[in-house]
Amino acid sequence: MSSDRPPTQMIRSPGPSLLNDEAPAPAAPSRGLSLAMLWEVIRTGLVELWAHKVRSLLTLTLLMLGVFALVVMTSVLDGVMDKISTGFAGMSWDGTVRIAPKTPETGDERKRFNMSPGLRYEDISRVTAANPKVLAFLPRAQKTVNVRVLGDTERIFVNGVSPDYAQWMNRPIALGRGLTEDDERRRSTVAVVGATLASKLFGGADPVGRDLAVEGVPFRIIGVQAPGQIFNDENYYDANGILVPLQTYMDRMDPAHKLAQVTVKLRRQEDMGEISAMLLGRVRQAHHAIEDVEVVDLDAEAAKSYQNFLEQMHGWQVVLMSLAGTVLLVGGVGVLSVMLISFSDRRFEIGLRKALGASDHEIFIQFLLEAVVLAAIGALVGTVSGALLCQALSSNFPYGLVVNPIGLITAWIVALTLAVVFGLYPAFRAMRLSPMAAMR
Repeated sequence: MSSDRPPTQMIRSPGPSLLNDEAPAPAAPSRGLSLAMLWEVIRTGLVELWAHKVRSLLTLTLLMLGVFALVVMTSVLDGVMDKISTGFAGMSWDGTVRIAPKTPETGDERKRFNMSPGLRYEDISRVTAANPKVLAFLPRAQKTVNVRVLGDTERIFVNGVSPDYAQWMNRPIALGRGLTEDDERRRSTVAVVGATLASKLFGGADPVGRDLAVEGVPFRIIGVQAPGQIFNDENYYDANGILVPLQTYMDRMDPAHKLAQVTVKLRRQEDMGEISAMLLGRVRQAHHAIEDVEVVDLDAEAAKSYQNFLEQMHGWQVVLMSLAGTVLLVGGVGVLSVMLISFSDRRFEIGLRKALGASDHEIFIQFLLEAVVLAAIGALVGTVSGALLCQALSSNFPYGLVVNPIGLITAWIVALTLAVVFGLYPAFRAMRLSPMAAMR
């Protein structure tokens, strides 16, 4: 018996069954912010700054001052280190000892020293006898006298030195020439004027060829020393006085023929002990076995002074960096204040954005980035201002004044880190704000 129902038709699917196929996975949400959102955050931050000019200016000023202080101080400290190092190198105390009269400390020493003629010009031939381990012997005599120039009287230092003194003690000549062997041999009344004294007596004029009346004796100026940094007494005496041939000094300035010191340049630092003992022995022979002089290791003295300088610089670095850090910290508190006020003013905007689909993550990132933008603007202004000041001060330092990259990077890292730290609380409050509470 046939059935009235139509025969069942098998419908074959051209593809796999939908029951067995997996639904296509939704696209994974992109991590981070798009460039458009980043620009929107920056634009919103700038609008907020402009909308509250006074509050924003105070906050930016604090951040700017902190970054400015760090940039300038680290750069200036580098410049000071270069300047001081150049000054210590200019003393030419490497491998150098000095023989100088010793001050008696007891009554017995005073009596014994009175039996000695002291360090005199006549000692030079014995003390400075050739030695293969010595490069140069540099005797020096000195006194303070009145000189007359251009109708005025000035009290200056007169320094009697050997012709090779300027070469070994790093006293370059800026104008004219220096003392020569011929000046020494002929006992010429010529003088090289220190840079400070030349500026004081003649201003900007060239003094070469003019005369100085030193205790009534006319000395012809043949040269002017180049300006230099003053780091010891000899630098000061030379810059504020005149250099004359040693024999001329003995004939014209000091009938007693007293020497202030004899500087000895060594070939090797390792020979310091041997040469010191040799010098003391030579002086004892010349002074009737009386040791009324002392030998000073100038290289060791310079090293000790430089170490003291480094310790003082470290103390100043700590103090100055603490001040700059304090200013940046106050600037970070200003960022916190600005962002909290911004959060209060934009509660409705935050609720509306959340209602339209903005996630908590996006709101959090937006507020955090606004704090970073605020700090970056302050840091940028501070960096530019610091760089301009360093450029203005550059001529006062021997190698110029370049912005210290470590100080610059440190200033930016500290400023942005403080912005992130102090921006977390406002960002968390904005993220946790519900749309209903915000738009109520």
